[in-house]
Amino acid sequence: MKKELIELKVNGRRHELAIEPNALLLDVLRRDLGLTGSKRGCDESSCGACTVLVNGVAMLSCALLAASCEGQEITTIEGVSEHGSLAAIQKAYGDWGGAQCGYCTPGFIMTVKSLLAENPDPSEEDVRNALSSNLCRCTGYNQMYEAIRGAIAAEQKGAPTAVGQ
Repeated sequence: MKKELIELKVNGRRHELAIEPNALLLDVLRRDLGLTGSKRGCDESSCGACTVLVNGVAMLSCALLAASCEGQEITTIEGVSEHGSLAAIQKAYGDWGGAQCGYCTPGFIMTVKSLLAENPDPSEEDVRNALSSNLCRCTGYNQMYEAIRGAIAAEQKGAPTAVGQ
């Protein structure tokens, strides 16, 4: 198949790539750009492990053609840190034990980032609805919800993110 030249803006940097027209964004991110935080979890667009932000909206990169993202701002888990430090949600996941094996964690964090950008003070129901498209096979989700509440508190009210602080 003949490759086409596209330009993607990922994590604030422009990349010119020669890709096949049917290349999925997930594969281009992982194979061509070496950004391996987004994971291939199910091959059915149903687990959320491959979630990235496209113009701030959580999207499944395993279901997007890379060429369709040309001219859009793509953010991966590698682009979430703020000035070299963990973002509040990343820190909270560690502090509250929001991850078990960690495979699905980038997808959850990207989904939460999108939710908080749209709704900085979501209700418990809002959080649960947003995360309903992400699956974790290791945990019961309680630590994740605690981490998210901790991150919201840290960003909104200046509260600490670690348990017991």
